[in-house]
Amino acid sequence: MALTDRQSTSLLAIDPKLPMAPQIYGNIRQSILNLRLVPKQALSEKELALMLGVSRTPVREALIKLAEDGLVDIFPQRGTFVAPIRVSEVLEAQFIREALEVSVVARVAGMSDPAVTARLHESLARQKRAADHGDLDGFLAEDENFHFILSVSVNLTRAWKVIQNVKGQLDRVRVLSLPEPGHLAELYEQHLAIVAAIESGNSSAAKKHMAKHLQQVFRTIDSLLAKRPEIFD
Repeated sequence: MALTDRQSTSLLAIDPKLPMAPQIYGNIRQSILNLRLVPKQALSEKELALMLGVSRTPVREALIKLAEDGLVDIFPQRGTFVAPIRVSEVLEAQFIREALEVSVVARVAGMSDPAVTARLHESLARQKRAADHGDLDGFLAEDENFHFILSVSVNLTRAWKVIQNVKGQLDRVRVLSLPEPGHLAELYEQHLAIVAAIESGNSSAAKKHMAKHLQQVFRTIDSLLAKRPEIFD
């Protein structure tokens, strides 16, 4: 399947001053996560290389790495395809993420650090603007930043990297759910509740609100399975 104009423009230009391999991998990965490359779509090494302005070898290496991530399926003699969204992997990623982030937010609440809550409120303000303007990409980016702030504020950057590594399938479900009416506002309100618990130093409440927030995916995936069964496995 040839890349559409929209898909082609979603692939960012490669900066020759920076290492090439991580850029190619990150570029294609992001296009899969934001669903500009759709589940089960055929991928052409040659076409991707032309769009990125690179040779086929680093593209092939990136696709192999993405296959290891579970985001690409490579079938000898048949071709390479964007992996379907595998429900079992979504649920496993959610389990890992909840286990880590509930512990993270408890630590943040236990610190009662005004500098951290100030950063969280700045993030909330950006989320509110994005939600009010229907800016899905902007909201998603700030949602990521919100959770990143929590991890780095308690020196658990590697925990965030673990979360990033496992949640590829989960991210695609999140992207699909964002356009649902009222969903951005609901996520924003959940973030507000988390920050309120942190500000009050209530670790138990912070854990409860974080768990509720992350378990949203269970309701979301049931709805999406009914609407878009062809992209799931």
